[in-house]
Amino acid sequence: MSGVLFVVSGPSGVGKSSILAEVRKAVDFFFSVSMTTRDRRPHEIDGVDYWFVNRSVFEAAVAAGELMEWAEYGGNLYGTPRAPVLAALERGEHVLFDIENKGAQQIRDAYKHAVLVFVLPPSLEELELRLHKRGDTSDEDIARRLAVAQEQIANAAELYDFQVINDSIATAAAEMVSILIAAHDQGCA
Repeated sequence: MSGVLFVVSGPSGVGKSSILAEVRKAVDFFFSVSMTTRDRRPHEIDGVDYWFVNRSVFEAAVAAGELMEWAEYGGNLYGTPRAPVLAALERGEHVLFDIENKGAQQIRDAYKHAVLVFVLPPSLEELELRLHKRGDTSDEDIARRLAVAQEQIANAAELYDFQVINDSIATAAAEMVSILIAAHDQGCA
């Protein structure tokens, strides 16, 4: 395998997808599309944003060893199909993951030289505002996500190689691109 694995994680609502959309404009990576059992949001496209499947299809993929990593978050299952990622690495492409902490830990355990980046909100108050702005999350769910975010933030330094604060999409994306280019130049493969 000659490609590099770049893993990006962060609390729900921190802006990972927005940052990565900008990063993908600046740097050529194979973007790993995750599989999920959660409902598709109106703006999302199956096979582009996620592979949307039912629970039995997901569980069959787990049982068959078809996922590199997987975890349950918020009552939904999320995971990364193995075959497209390994094929991209074999072609020498660098692979970009947008996954949560449990998946990031699984990638770190299996691929020691993966580069892990954690996206932080400017504050928990700002994160709460962003979650409310989504308009698709109940107050109870927001409270639960904030509690999870506090734990993730407290433990981020133990797992992640870098941390990026998202106080501006453009600034956070530029910082992320710098990290990715530096890691590539250092031969993290």
